[in-house]
Amino acid sequence: MSWGLIFALTLMLFSLRFIPGLPLRLPVFIQQALTYSAPCLLVAICAPIVLLEEQQFRDISDNPYLWGTLFCIIASRLIKNTLLTVVLTLVFFYTLIYLF
Repeated sequence: MSWGLIFALTLMLFSLRFIPGLPLRLPVFIQQALTYSAPCLLVAICAPIVLLEEQQFRDISDNPYLWGTLFCIIASRLIKNTLLTVVLTLVFFYTLIYLF
């Protein structure tokens, strides 16, 4: 994907979401599709970091990124405090890094 296309899509997404007086009204199905843009981008950015190392899949048993991700998901569901979840996840992740 070219940088120009990425910047154009970014500009369109932010202009539709953050400029309140914009007279453009999108159909409901497009507005609903745009609500999934942030989670999709997050997965697209994080998945290669968590699952790959030097273009090869990481081993599941000693992958601190995968275990840290799973811990973060579980902690965020159990603990509703975002700051506490982030701190606990960082402690857990760096403990795994130190042990592996």
